[in-house]
Amino acid sequence: MPDIAVEMLAPDQIRSVFPLIRQVVPTLDLAAWLRFARPLVNPRRAEAGGIVVARRPPRPFPSGLFCYRQESDLTHGKVLLAEHFVALDLLDPDAVLAALLAELDSLGRRFGCDVVRSVVHGSAPEVTGGLTAAGHQPEAALLYKAMPPPSRHAGAGRRPRRAIG
Repeated sequence: MPDIAVEMLAPDQIRSVFPLIRQVVPTLDLAAWLRFARPLVNPRRAEAGGIVVARRPPRPFPSGLFCYRQESDLTHGKVLLAEHFVALDLLDPDAVLAALLAELDSLGRRFGCDVVRSVVHGSAPEVTGGLTAAGHQPEAALLYKAMPPPSRHAGAGRRPRRAIG
C-alpha cells in the first residue's frame, strides 16, 4: 500500500479539511462545519467520536477523512458508526480509502465494538465499492424524511385544553 499517514484530526486542523467535507456535503457552510466538528476533535473523548484523516507525507493537507461516533444498538451491542467518507487523491483515491477503512477496523477493535456500521450518504459508488471490498455488507435500508421547520405560530389553530376537574 502506498505510504499514507492516517491520524485523528487535531482541533487546529478543522478549517483545513472544510474543502474535503464539502465534497460529500456540498451545501455545508463553514460555521455549520465548525459547530459539528469541534465536539468531535477532543482528544480526551476519542472513544466517543472523532474525525480521522488520511494524507500522503510530506503533503501537509489531508486527502481523505471520515467522521465516527459510538452508539449502543439493541441488536448489535456496541457499534462504531462511521459516515461522511471522503477520499480525494490525484494519484490513487482507492489507496486513501483503503487506509481509512483499515483505520476504521482498528478503531472498532481498539474501542471493543461488536460491529462497525458505515453510512454512505448520497451516491458514492467508489466508497460503497471500497466498503464492500473491505468486508462490509448491506444491513438495512436507511431512509430519511426532512422535517419542515416549526411554524412561527405553533400554537395557532389548536383547540384549547379542557380542564379536568
